[in-house]
Amino acid sequence: MVDVTIRGAGIFGLSIAWTCARRGARVRVVDPYGAGSGSSGGLVGALAPHVPENWNDKKAFQFESLLMAEPFWRQVEATGGVSPGYARLGRIQPINDPKYLDLAHQRAASARDLWQGRAEWTVVEARSVGSWCPPSATGFVIHDTLSARMHPRRACAALVAALAVMGVEVVPEAPDTGAVIHATGVSGLLELSDAFGKVVGNGVKGQAALLRFDAGQVPQLFAESIHFVPHADGTLAIGSTSERDYDDPTGTDAALDDVIQRALQAVPVLHGAEVIERWAGVRPRSKSRAPMLGAHPLHKGQFIANGGFKIGFGMAPKVAEIMADLVLDGQDSIPEGFRPEASL
Repeated sequence: MVDVTIRGAGIFGLSIAWTCARRGARVRVVDPYGAGSGSSGGLVGALAPHVPENWNDKKAFQFESLLMAEPFWRQVEATGGVSPGYARLGRIQPINDPKYLDLAHQRAASARDLWQGRAEWTVVEARSVGSWCPPSATGFVIHDTLSARMHPRRACAALVAALAVMGVEVVPEAPDTGAVIHATGVSGLLELSDAFGKVVGNGVKGQAALLRFDAGQVPQLFAESIHFVPHADGTLAIGSTSERDYDDPTGTDAALDDVIQRALQAVPVLHGAEVIERWAGVRPRSKSRAPMLGAHPLHKGQFIANGGFKIGFGMAPKVAEIMADLVLDGQDSIPEGFRPEASL
């Protein structure tokens, strides 16, 4: 017998399974394609916060989840023996436009209040960062200490290993037993859109690349709208595009070539680094842009956890806690903007 059936073995499904299993529930994860086979099997792994201003439920939720990440992934690794590549090393962003310098200082002041002293968002001189710092036209950069990195594929593998120790299987087929949670990504959003005859959510294609470049234990970078994430295995991920219209959901093309060229211009130290992998996948985006959590709009008595566009890995620890509270204890603390109704 199974207490919780989770359909979908992406980051939301696996994280919810882990949290439910740790609370003593008997859990099964069902995915015909295997763990991390969709957008959760990407390359980048930038766990970065929204800017500390215009505070709302989504930003507060993300902030709490990013703080939860370190103990969450430490326990996963300790249980299963597989590293997710997690490290909270912060992030550097060059300030190239003088008019944004004052805004950056204002956000630094906001962070002191909103981030409760648990992380910092500061404006510092670029030269203080060292050789890893990208060029900055103003001579200043933003440095936050909340951002973290992980390797998405390794994170999924780490969760699968930890779940196996807990007696939880990821299987291609199984009946619905117990509480059922649909964490099916793009296909789940398209199912909702078809049923309601309007766009409830869709898929946004992203392309990324992996370079052979060992930057060491340094902050990730965000420059020219590109994430640069140094991984623990001596590689560096760059990405990604955001494509609403596409013919080939998993094919890379000139859009990624452009990202690579802009990345080399933004961070000259990367010149000569070998591109060892090109990746493309489609990420689930709810209409509200927030995760979609709660009662499933189509499957009565069942639940949904979907729509973590670009922020799924960062949101996962808190999403898992919220959904475990709901299905195991009947405690509903889902922010109103995260409910399916926000996208219907």
